Amino acid sequence: MTSKERFIRALTRQPVTGHVPHFELVFYLTMESIGKVHPSHRSYPQWNQMSRSEQKLQMEDMAACYIEIAEKYSHDAIFIHPNPGDYENTIWLLEILREKTGDKYFTMMHGDPTYSIPDGDHMEEFSRQLYEDGEVIKYHTERNIAYYTELAERFRTKNPGLLDGFTLCADYCFNTNPFFSPAMFAEYITPYLQRILKTYRDMDYYTIKHTDGNIMPIVDQIAECRPDALHSLDPQGGVDLAEMKRLYGNRLTLIGNVNCGLLQTGTREECAADIRRALRDGMPCGGYIFSTSNCAYTGLPLERYELMHKIWLEEGIY
Repeated sequence: MTSKERFIRALTRQPVTGHVPHFELVFYLTMESIGKVHPSHRSYPQWNQMSRSEQKLQMEDMAACYIEIAEKYSHDAIFIHPNPGDYENTIWLLEILREKTGDKYFTMMHGDPTYSIPDGDHMEEFSRQLYEDGEVIKYHTERNIAYYTELAERFRTKNPGLLDGFTLCADYCFNTNPFFSPAMFAEYITPYLQRILKTYRDMDYYTIKHTDGNIMPIVDQIAECRPDALHSLDPQGGVDLAEMKRLYGNRLTLIGNVNCGLLQTGTREECAADIRRALRDGMPCGGYIFSTSNCAYTGLPLERYELMHKIWLEEGIY
C-alpha cells in the first residue's frame, strides 16, 4: 500500500499491516532537520514583484520541504500551509507535490469555519459578544461556512484529486476545561461543525478535527458531528488514550497523544516510556494514527522527536 492508502485505511478504521500510520499536523523543526525554513514561516512581501521563474523556485522549494520531512520521518500524510494562501497558489503548491510524489501521500489543508479560543487581545470583546450579541458570532460563522463550502467545491470540480481532505484546526480547550461551556458549545459550535463536516463528507473528502486541551466535557458533541478522526488527544489536558479508545474507538479514528510537554522537558527515559504508552494504548484493533499531542513545534528538541520516530520504527508495527 502507498502511504496515502495506509492513511485512508486508518481513517476508515480498517486493518493495517506493518507500521501504524504516522504523521504530524505540523513539523516546524525543518531548519534544524533539513536546513529549510518551514513554508508557513516564510515572508513574501514582494511576491507579486517576483518573476514567474522566481515564484516557481519558491514553490518548488516549499514542496520539497514538505516532501523531505515526510520521507525522513515516514509520514503518511502532508498538511500544507499555503503561502501565499490564495487559491491559485494553493493549487500550484499541490500540483508540484503531486508531480514530485504522484499519489503517494495523503494531502490536506485547514478548513474550519468554527470559532476557536480568542487570543488575549480579543478575548474580552468575544466573551461580551457571546452573552450580549451572539447573533453576530453566528452570522460570521455562517459566512465562514459559505467560504469553505465554496472552496471545497472548487477543489472538487476544478482540481479533482489534488486534495484528499480537510483538517479543522479551531482549538476549543484549555488544559483545564473548554473555553465554551457545553451549553454554549452546543449553540455556537456544534451545529456549524456538524454542517461543514457533512458538506465535506458529501464531497468525498476525509476530515480530521483538531483541538488541544481538555476536550472531555464536549467530546460527545464533537463525536456526534462525525469527523473521520480526532486529533490531538492531549494528555496535558487529561485526555486518556485508552479511555478514548474504549468510548469512541468504534466511531472515530484517534490521532496523537504522545505528550509534547514531556518531549520538551522530561528525561529521555520518561519520553521513551510515554511514546511506548501511546503505541500500546492506541494500536489495538486499529483506528489509530501515531503523532504528538500537538505538533513538532519550534523549541521542541529535535533529538526527542527523532527518539519518537526511532521507537515507532522499531516497535510501532502490527
